Amino acid sequence: MKISEIFCSLQGEGLLVGRPSVFVRLTGCPLRCRWCDTKYAWDSKSGREVSIQQILEQVDTYSNKTRSIVITGGEPMIQDGLSELCQRLKADRMHITIETAGIEFIDRLECDLMSISPKLSNSQSGKSDERINIDSLSKLLRKYDCQLKFVIEDESDFQVAVELLAKLPPIDAGKVFLMPQAATRSELAERSPMVAQLCLKSGFSFGQRLHVLLWDTQRGK
Repeated sequence: MKISEIFCSLQGEGLLVGRPSVFVRLTGCPLRCRWCDTKYAWDSKSGREVSIQQILEQVDTYSNKTRSIVITGGEPMIQDGLSELCQRLKADRMHITIETAGIEFIDRLECDLMSISPKLSNSQSGKSDERINIDSLSKLLRKYDCQLKFVIEDESDFQVAVELLAKLPPIDAGKVFLMPQAATRSELAERSPMVAQLCLKSGFSFGQRLHVLLWDTQRGK
């Protein structure tokens, strides 16, 4: 598998925010979001080829700290070997979160939490194609325990998210997170009050970005 990095940190987003976790970052993503904070993982050629056994051995070095694994990217759902990696992690009694944009569906994955961040039109410079796969998103929501995370830059993004939710299978509002678009601590502080008001208005959860709050732009944190 093509790996960008493996490190231990606190989960920064979603239902498990604050939980110590091992992050396995795979490389390769076709979406190229303009505000992405891991652009170094876009190109699959930028990663190193690592066997699943080598991944497991490196993950095991953190076993005294946590049993939670976050498989992220890039876009994990497009990389060969994901099913086997999850199967072997689960055999080792790991709690597995997969971070995905929801553009692909894989059946029978060992996954405790499918963390889906659909890429709305705000993810592109021209705000043209939303790059949403309704079919894949719907299948993921029906198959797995999911949370949905929407990146909000302004109030128009909130309306786009609401319109998308109307097209998808029902999900508990408490598992829908609105996250400020923030690559830096200052952007997080600036946009958080607006997003908080949208959460109060809608009943959705406020999506803290703990890694940005704590470590700003530092990589591998």
